[in-house]
Amino acid sequence: MKLIIHGGFFSESSTNQETKKAKQDALASIVTLGHKYLKTHTALETVVYTVALLEDNELFNAGIGSQIQSDGKVRLSAALMDGKTEKFSGVINVEDVKNPIQVAQNLLTYDDRVLSGEGAQQFARDNGFEYFNPITPQRQSEYEAKLNQKNNKGTVGCVALDADGNLAAATSTGGKGFEIPCRVSDSATVAGNYANQHAGISCTGVGEDIVSGALAAKIVTRVTDGFSLKDASDKSFAELKAFDGFAGVVGITSAGEVYHCDSHPYMVWASFDVNLQVFS
Repeated sequence: MKLIIHGGFFSESSTNQETKKAKQDALASIVTLGHKYLKTHTALETVVYTVALLEDNELFNAGIGSQIQSDGKVRLSAALMDGKTEKFSGVINVEDVKNPIQVAQNLLTYDDRVLSGEGAQQFARDNGFEYFNPITPQRQSEYEAKLNQKNNKGTVGCVALDADGNLAAATSTGGKGFEIPCRVSDSATVAGNYANQHAGISCTGVGEDIVSGALAAKIVTRVTDGFSLKDASDKSFAELKAFDGFAGVVGITSAGEVYHCDSHPYMVWASFDVNLQVFS
């Protein structure tokens, strides 16, 4: 049983030692809770549980910590993929919900599994997700001052391998901040979140770069074709250099290989295999 998570890039929030320590502590706590949960739950259940914990933490750009778009609204995107069934579900630019990853989880049993905008919000309401305003005072002040406008590269994600050898990946984001309203990120696409029976990948970084590189699906496909996770990731990241792609990934294979990498300093992450590990 293995678990790895990410909390975006450190540059997406104020880059000081106090914030760094807070993120280290938060990721350590969340990955430990997630690994404990994994002992009695499936990979699919665990990635939803763990990403919801990340969405509920104001330090990260997802759920309650999300960046505000240029029209003053928060729009959330999240995706879930079950490596066992190879089914993908997601919500794009959904407003006024607390945990978009849980909305994505509900969609997994439907024929129409990726919803956007008003349709995603109505689905959430119809399924018991109540109104929630995710704007925090810090994000509001950042929006008003237009801080971090060029440096918002945060997303959260989780990949899990359960006791039965099944994989799942989940990713959630509040976007990059100050973007054109309804801009679509990579997080609710197979470029940013992908899993099959061989590997699972969750991405963070600049969504347009990740989509251009088809990153998550490409890495998983290469693992399926016989690459190690490290070699698949490194080759895919080398291909991002053609357009200076900004990305980070966390991943696990069915063989138990755990790997993370990024193209620019530096992604914040934590993993739990036999021992807890946290970015330094």
